[in-house]
Amino acid sequence: MPGNLPPETASFVGRERELGLLYELLRGQRLVTLTGVGGVGKSRLALRAAADARQHRRDGVWWVELSPLRDPELLTATVAHALGLAHQSPRPLDEELCAWMADKELLLVLDTCEHLVAACRHLVGELLQSAPGLTVLITSREPVASPGEKVVEVSPLPCDGPDSDALALFRARALAATPQAAAAFADPERAAVALEVCRRLDGIPLALELAGARMRLWTLEQMAERLGVRFDLLSDTTAAARLPRHQTMRTTIGWSHELCEPVERLLWARLSVFTGDFDVAAARAVCSGGPLPAGRVERVLSGLVAKSVVRITRERGAGARYRMLDTIREYGQDWLVELGEVRTLADRHAHWYAALSQAAERGWLGPGQVDWYRRMTAEHAQLRTALEHLIGSDPAAALETAGALWFFWFSCGHVQEGRGFVERALSAARPTGAAYTQGLWALGLTALVQGDLETARRVGEECARAAAALADPEPELRAAYLLAVAVLMPGDPVRALALAGPRARAGHGGRTSGPGWLLCRLATAYALCDLGRFEEAMHEAGGLREACAELGERWLRAYADYVLAVAALGLGHHGEAARHVRAMLSGKRLLGDRFGIALGLDLLAAAVAAMGDGELAARLLGTGHAWWRTVGRPQMGSPSLTALRDEGERQARAAIGDEAYEHAFLGGASAPTG
Repeated sequence: MPGNLPPETASFVGRERELGLLYELLRGQRLVTLTGVGGVGKSRLALRAAADARQHRRDGVWWVELSPLRDPELLTATVAHALGLAHQSPRPLDEELCAWMADKELLLVLDTCEHLVAACRHLVGELLQSAPGLTVLITSREPVASPGEKVVEVSPLPCDGPDSDALALFRARALAATPQAAAAFADPERAAVALEVCRRLDGIPLALELAGARMRLWTLEQMAERLGVRFDLLSDTTAAARLPRHQTMRTTIGWSHELCEPVERLLWARLSVFTGDFDVAAARAVCSGGPLPAGRVERVLSGLVAKSVVRITRERGAGARYRMLDTIREYGQDWLVELGEVRTLADRHAHWYAALSQAAERGWLGPGQVDWYRRMTAEHAQLRTALEHLIGSDPAAALETAGALWFFWFSCGHVQEGRGFVERALSAARPTGAAYTQGLWALGLTALVQGDLETARRVGEECARAAAALADPEPELRAAYLLAVAVLMPGDPVRALALAGPRARAGHGGRTSGPGWLLCRLATAYALCDLGRFEEAMHEAGGLREACAELGERWLRAYADYVLAVAALGLGHHGEAARHVRAMLSGKRLLGDRFGIALGLDLLAAAVAAMGDGELAARLLGTGHAWWRTVGRPQMGSPSLTALRDEGERQARAAIGDEAYEHAFLGGASAPTG
């Protein structure tokens, strides 16, 4: 079943009754919201329920984590991206998402919505109205107050005896901290002390985990005593009622905070600047200083992991990633305010990710391209946070960063978001210099991919004028590529060739291995194909592919393979065309390029249809249709791309007949695109 559920990263104990209730509700209700205090286990319960095999949906179960998101304007883009919709059309994204979801049958989980309640209410209302097969599960500290919402309050774990769930979780976390804790829980008298600890903590799972991690250093009796003192000091001793649960949680976090070493408390506060997860290099760069030298950060971070203040995950190819739960992060933010370091840490964070963006741009057209793609995808939440801060605090750095991320917006499926950031950065910065020119180019690229060709052409002309004033051939070549594709897509290959062809490139000069030169070669090869000059196109695309292979680059190389396939098809070499396009699809899947995958499937269908396999061609066209739907605009409105796709369909129908074609097409269209 398609989907993107995250792995469980901590113990799950009990909750059989809640899971049974959720199973029944999700069968009959379209909107269910889990509410409760921070740390009570809403997200973990939602994840366990969503992962239940009984929650099978034809189009999958999809998880959208919203805790790192601060800008409500990016909510729709975040949901769309998690679902695999790489919106690349000029239509409003909410309309595009509703249209794409209309025939889907899926379960959508929106995790941690309390800071985006109004935006979530609006989006969920639109989606439920548009998609009758959609079910939404929300976790939030408060209901979203949407029509038809079924609210389930998640209670703490019961603490009602030696077999209680709270005690089981406390025991599990204590044993994870130290196997020596087993003896304490085996003794009935001492187990009674452990149960009293659970009661003191109101059975709140996060509080129990923090306490369990302390068993590495304390006995049960020491913990009970210290907890008792802490709670007695903070509670109203004249009141018979227990502390409210949110106060219990905050008290427990405060207790854990007091028990940390001073340098651990300092790191805790400074780490609160991160939204979402982060790596140790970022923690070292952003959080060091004063009594916490850079060389000591990793060791102190490991101490916070051991105390369950910070969680760690290790994914293949991504290395160790760290994160704080929201409740713990909020506590750290309060201390950061007390330390007077909020602005300092925000500046450090933003400039670290700005520098990372510059490094990624330098490494994009090289052997580390796939690694950079994965790295920047993992850092998406931090990039957003950094750009938001820079736009308000350092417009010049914001523009440099948004422009340096052109490949992330253009090549990695974040077109609408990138266009928004680049437009804001351009409006806040001075309209001169290399950064401004790069920003114009990045804006033009996003407009180009969205099919907004008039804007792409206009911005391309402005970019060319700005580049001419820099006396640097690279931005001139980039502007030439932008203009060439902006005129090529609506059907003017002659003008495109004049802008980006060999003579134009030679006139600009510059590095033949730079992005501008290579992209111009790609535009030239496309234009030659459109003009029917297939031998010349193969020569140009072959040279481009060779240059990319020398660099160790994959994204552009795959498009060179695509042009080689188009040219081979034009020359009647159908088997050769199929080989080239399969190589292209391999590269595009590696980098998650949905536009490229959709293009390649159309072309492969045309090649196999020309070889007489109408059934396979129809299935490929169906799968291509599904991928084009995730992009938002089939064939990007290009006459030549549409003609290629239509010729493949014509030949497939001629080979197998209309009825067999429709059957195979529908089979292909049901293929997953996640």
